[in-house]
Amino acid sequence: MSQKKLYRSVRDKKIAGVCGGIAVYIDVDSTVVRLGWVIMTILTGVIPGIIGYIIAAIIMPVESQ
Repeated sequence: MSQKKLYRSVRDKKIAGVCGGIAVYIDVDSTVVRLGWVIMTILTGVIPGIIGYIIAAIIMPVESQ
């Protein structure tokens, strides 16, 4: 059984590829992940959502091509 790894997407990205990579990892459409991220950011606070995205973009490795 192969092990899934979480990477930032190179092909499906709008800003840094974080949501695209999460979508590939959990096997859903990237639009759903982006919409969820926006809703959670609005509900929990804009600054923590932006900081979380930046941290995820720094920590997640880039997908190899």
